[in-house]
Amino acid sequence: MRIRSITTLLCSGALLAGMSLTTSCNSGGSGSGSDTTNKSSDDNTLLGAGSTFVYPLFSKMFAEYNTQTQLKVNYQSIGSGGGILQLTNKTVDFGDSDAPLNDEQATKIGVPVLHIPMCSGAVAISYNLPDLKDTLKLTPVVLTQIFAGDIKTWNDKAIAAVNPGVKLPNLPIVVAHRSDGSGTTNIFTTYLMKVDSADWGKIGKGSAVNWPGSTIGGKGTEGVAGTIKQTPGAIGYIELAYAVQNKMAFAKLQNKSGNYITPSVASTTAAGNVTIPADSKVSLSNTEAADGYPISGFTWAIIYKEQNYNGRSLDRATKLVKLLWWNIHDGQKFAEPLTYAPLPANAVTVAEAILKSATYDGKPILQ
Repeated sequence: MRIRSITTLLCSGALLAGMSLTTSCNSGGSGSGSDTTNKSSDDNTLLGAGSTFVYPLFSKMFAEYNTQTQLKVNYQSIGSGGGILQLTNKTVDFGDSDAPLNDEQATKIGVPVLHIPMCSGAVAISYNLPDLKDTLKLTPVVLTQIFAGDIKTWNDKAIAAVNPGVKLPNLPIVVAHRSDGSGTTNIFTTYLMKVDSADWGKIGKGSAVNWPGSTIGGKGTEGVAGTIKQTPGAIGYIELAYAVQNKMAFAKLQNKSGNYITPSVASTTAAGNVTIPADSKVSLSNTEAADGYPISGFTWAIIYKEQNYNGRSLDRATKLVKLLWWNIHDGQKFAEPLTYAPLPANAVTVAEAILKSATYDGKPILQ
């Protein structure tokens, strides 16, 4: 399946269900947004923007919700940073991010917001080595050195040492990464900082970093996946659903317990078996679980705690909260078929409490 096919199929299915998916379907992913939340009297269409990581799951969820309730959801898959910006500008009802708001983003919003976990997913390390028949294994240190630009060819002795008997090509390594502000980048670089701060410390972690050496940036998960598919010798980090649905190779990664783990629903679920704080902001990377995949993370829908702003109606606010309530309950059944890990019971309990704290004129929206 070609890279564009996942977007084409998702868009077609969503539009048939009555849902507008702005990115790739009509706007080309510009993320320009609109001020519908301020001026439109159409309270039967909600607007969201953000994570490309969760885009395949949201596409399915929102299409199904439309079938059940006739509520339309227009979700722009523009990256976590773009979603947070549009939420800050109050041009969408909700943003979605694979990283919680940082201090600067929270200061710009200026009022309390709620982070509601939607699911967890794995960041797969995908590569394009056409003649390689074996599944590549990588250690945390080797992975870090590849992305730091210290390992430059695929037959480097460090890669060969963890792949004995595998015929590695004498091919330059081409690093592909996100060019936009990305929660997926935050998950990935946070992991690299945890496992090898000596090599990665000079680069840092976050939704956007200054990548060393000669690298190729792509917009959204789709852009990075496209670069990998088209470039022999490329390696990059993408959401597992894109890798699986587009039949892309991805590595087994050594976890903290020393086991080489294939990213999957099961190994992502294992990584998510942690204590969830009351605000739901938790990192799943570099898990202690012996069978857990080490580069995993939650994605969060983010909304304003007080929903009476910019002339929003109580009806619109109620529909938004009910949509997210459905996502964390009935909508979870769509996660596993798309290679996301459904929320564990403790995360659902935390998400319920967070949604119940959403207010309109200071009064709880959910009774």
